[in-house]
Amino acid sequence: MTNNLLRTAVALALASLCAVSMPARAEAAAPAASAAVRSASGLTVTTAQGTVRIEPWSERIVHVLSGPAASWDGNYNPAVIARPGGVDWTLTETADYYQLATSALSVRVAKAWGGVSFHDAQGKQMLAESGRDASKAGVMQGFDYSGPVFGLGQHQNGKLDYRGTTVRLQQANRDVAVPMLATPEGFGILWNNASVTQVDAGLPAGPYPLVIRSEAGQGSDYHFILGPELDEVVAGYRELTGRAPMMARWTWGLWQSKEHYATQAELLDIAARYRAMKVPLDAVVQDWQYWQPGAWGEHQMDPARYPDPKGMLDQLHAQHVHAILSVWARFDAGTRNTAELEKAGVLYPELYNNVYPAGKGRWYDAYSPRGRQLYWEQINRTLAPAGWDGWWLDASEAELGGWWGQMRDVATAAGPGAQVYNAYPLLHTTAVFEGSTQAAPAKRPFILTRSAYSGQQRNAAITWSGDTMGTWDVLRAQLPAALNFTLSGIPYWSADIGGFFGGNPADPEYAELYTRWYQFGAFNPMFRVHGTGDGKEIWRFGPATQKILRDVTQLRYRLLPYIYSASWDVTSRNGTMMRALAMDFRADAQAVATADQYMFGKALMVAPVMTPHTDVRTVYLPAQNEWFDFWTGKRYAGGKVIAAKADIATIPLFARAGSILPLGPVLQYADEPSAQPLELRVYPGRDGSVELYDDAGDGQGYARGERATRHITWSQAGGKLAIAPVEGGFPGMRREQAFVVRCAATPAGKGVHVVAGDAAVEVSLPGCR
Repeated sequence: MTNNLLRTAVALALASLCAVSMPARAEAAAPAASAAVRSASGLTVTTAQGTVRIEPWSERIVHVLSGPAASWDGNYNPAVIARPGGVDWTLTETADYYQLATSALSVRVAKAWGGVSFHDAQGKQMLAESGRDASKAGVMQGFDYSGPVFGLGQHQNGKLDYRGTTVRLQQANRDVAVPMLATPEGFGILWNNASVTQVDAGLPAGPYPLVIRSEAGQGSDYHFILGPELDEVVAGYRELTGRAPMMARWTWGLWQSKEHYATQAELLDIAARYRAMKVPLDAVVQDWQYWQPGAWGEHQMDPARYPDPKGMLDQLHAQHVHAILSVWARFDAGTRNTAELEKAGVLYPELYNNVYPAGKGRWYDAYSPRGRQLYWEQINRTLAPAGWDGWWLDASEAELGGWWGQMRDVATAAGPGAQVYNAYPLLHTTAVFEGSTQAAPAKRPFILTRSAYSGQQRNAAITWSGDTMGTWDVLRAQLPAALNFTLSGIPYWSADIGGFFGGNPADPEYAELYTRWYQFGAFNPMFRVHGTGDGKEIWRFGPATQKILRDVTQLRYRLLPYIYSASWDVTSRNGTMMRALAMDFRADAQAVATADQYMFGKALMVAPVMTPHTDVRTVYLPAQNEWFDFWTGKRYAGGKVIAAKADIATIPLFARAGSILPLGPVLQYADEPSAQPLELRVYPGRDGSVELYDDAGDGQGYARGERATRHITWSQAGGKLAIAPVEGGFPGMRREQAFVVRCAATPAGKGVHVVAGDAAVEVSLPGCR
């Protein structure tokens, strides 16, 4: 059977799963014999329809396995690295079900057919299975759930809530498959199946309100995570799949990139010109084709165009500019590295056509531990000694020949490609994360990657949205794609500012689009310019546009204390920097449904402009809060829509009442020493607090406790700001910090000047109400 015929047969078989043998509702089934066995790992229930195993991993997380045999141990699952904890639970039985209960939730298994339902501590049903099937054609799990559906990776369909749509989880350029579903109703589902998967959410003709179908797998395998807050759902996901390490402080500055800088001199000139113009910059990127013809994957820079890579990086580092390099999982035939990988048995045999440029190549098997080890060894032999600060893993889906589906036909070290399909980017980033951690322990690892899978946050990886077009429609699709990606539990996301394809800086229409994308990019976790053509460096735009871009860049650098503290929240508390409004306002239905605004950290709400020729845009201010215009300090009541100023120089920004926003001076690079004070801007209306975080900015000292925090609180009743003594420390730290404290409505340049160190400081702002 040809590949196309095979895929057609698989698709037809999956569609036929709508006619499942399980009853649509447990209460509709005839009584059937059942048995329950309690063990150290959980509860196993056997009915005529099969076996269900419930494993409590924590008070709020349970692992559910169901299939035809009690001996089944689950699907291929490299994402989950946790192990079940010691959880106290009770077992009770009624005429209709067995119930496993922890202190936070209860799980009921219907005696009639083995259907599982989940309930909170008060007995409220959160989710219930409504049907399932496992056959040679794949796995189907139906749920009785009709609420909003978020997460599932990155899909550029413009949807935040997927209800009424089908989401296909299949890795591709611009489409990222992360099988983690989150809901504002108070729970999440981590679907433990790496095969190509389809999620039907609220389809009118669907067999159940929510259906998850996978092309392969032994049975239904998922973790149910109880919130109820979405931050708690994300935290549960990361407890299962790994925490996100700290990125270096320079990661959060401006990145300048292009497809591609063709010579060493060109790359050095880019950095030097930014410094000469005094536009802040922290990193440049060397994209692909730095190698000689026929040497793709040999991990050697063309000596004619890059005569001294180490000297180039030394010069960049002397200017406090960092640099990363594009490396691929693809290899030209006939190279030394190709032969070495083939000898080790870790190279896929097929010679794939390139997507671009013309040619053929082979791909290594990232599912193989030896393959991952050897892949990094090859990079470490030739490229790493020059001193690169991180790695750009392009086409990490893996792209193969660009026909999305080819991985099905590959025999991998972990099993048939059809079964392990979507996990490739997790294993590929693992190779580089583990290798670079060991090879350069003085640096924090950094990876930029085009694809992701559950668990990838543990690999210090930032995913970008792929090779996008520079159009308004594509820009509008970026925001819900980003928010669903971070709701999938992976905190760091980026996009090519201005779009990868198209765009002429001399064109006023494109300059407007680019300005709006740049404003949006300044409130992404990673702030990175990239694209084809002549380049999008700041000097290529007209003077008026240049001024706006400079102002936006300076604001990003002023926000670095806030951003760096937010990144510590990600690492230490499983926080999320780029936040759908449902994360903070899930009781507000209008906020939950708002797809074109978001929180950047927990203080600032961003309403990017994503339409041309716009001077005003509507902004919804979530209820039960007061809000302040970041630019003017004007105060607004929540629970209403306002018309916000949005001229070409303005991105609407609002701060929540009770926020304390730390703002630094304008720097030329993120770690530039400065004796200037930090501004603490108070947004009154309710009590508030912030934890200001600092460390050496790079290296692993923070993980050994070499870090400092300072708790700052606002008392609304007393009109006072309390700055607590600094806690902790790190080598080279100044224990005293100067601050300027001002209320949101106080004019810029005015405020109360104080110095805080190892003693508490209190600042009175009597007019700040």
